[in-house]
Amino acid sequence: MKVFTSDHYTIDLPEGHRFPMRKYRMIREALVERGIVHGNELFEAPLAEREDLILAHSERYVDGVFTGTLSALEQRRIGFPWTPELVTRSRATVGGCLAASYAALQDGVSGNLAGGTHHAMHDSGEGYCVFNDIAVTILRFFQESRIQRAAIIDLDVHQGNGNSDILGGRDDVTIFSMHGAKNYPFRKVPSTIDVDLPDGTRDEEYLQILRTYLPRVLDEQPDMVWYQCGVDPLEADTLGRLSLSYEGLRERDRLVLHACSKRGIPVMLALGGGYADPIEQTILAQCGTYEVVREIYGQS
Repeated sequence: MKVFTSDHYTIDLPEGHRFPMRKYRMIREALVERGIVHGNELFEAPLAEREDLILAHSERYVDGVFTGTLSALEQRRIGFPWTPELVTRSRATVGGCLAASYAALQDGVSGNLAGGTHHAMHDSGEGYCVFNDIAVTILRFFQESRIQRAAIIDLDVHQGNGNSDILGGRDDVTIFSMHGAKNYPFRKVPSTIDVDLPDGTRDEEYLQILRTYLPRVLDEQPDMVWYQCGVDPLEADTLGRLSLSYEGLRERDRLVLHACSKRGIPVMLALGGGYADPIEQTILAQCGTYEVVREIYGQS
C-alpha cells in the first residue's frame, strides 16, 4: 500500500488559531510507531500544478490564491491567513490526492494523509479548504480516460458542498454525503444522495443508514471510489455534534472498504476532518481507519 504525506501539510498558524494543524504530522508518526504503515510505504506528495487546479477551479481563483490577491472576505471564508507556505500546502494536498489515486488504480487501495477538502468550490474556498483535491483528481482522471464513472463516499460530519458545486451537474459522478443536518455548511449544495443526521446520532442508527445507502452508490458501478473518511463524527469531536464511538467509526470504515474490495473497486482514502480535544483522540480514530485497511487488504 502506498500512503502519501508531506512536511508541507503542516504550516505555522497564528497563536490561538482553532485548526489543529499538527495532526498531519501526528497521524504519520502514529501510523509508523504502531506498525500500521511501514516507512517504506510512505511517499512524498508532489505539488499539483496550475493546469491541474484549473480543471476544477476558475483561473481567477487559482491565480488569486497563488499571488495572495484574494479579497479579505475571500481569505476569511477560507479560514487561514495567506502565506506562501499555505499555497505550497494546498498544492501538496491536491498532489497527494492525485498520486494516491494513481496508486489506488494500480494496487486497489491507497491513502493521502491530508485532503478531503470538500468545501472548496469552483470559484472560492471556505471551511479550511483552499483547493478541492478530490474534484481536481476526478476531472484529471476523466480527462485522461482512466475512468468512465466515479463515486465519492463522503462520511465527514460536514456536507461536501464543494464537491457538489464542482461535480454535481455530472451524471457520471455519484456523490454520497452523510453528515450532520445542523452542522456546517449551513447552505448545503445538493449531492446525488444526501443523508442529514440529527445531533447526537449514535453507532447503531448511523451504521444502519450506511448499510441502506452504500449499495445504491456502488450499484452505479463506479470505476473508482474516493472515500472522504473524516473522523469528526466521533463523540469527542469539538465540531462534530454526532456521537459515534471509536468502534462505530471502525465499523463504518469496514463497511465501506469491504464493499469496495468485494466488488473490485479501487478506493482512495482522503483524511478529512477531525477536531477532538485533546487531538490525540482524533489521531487514535484515524489510526483505526488504517487498521481496518490492513484488516481488509492485508499487509502487502
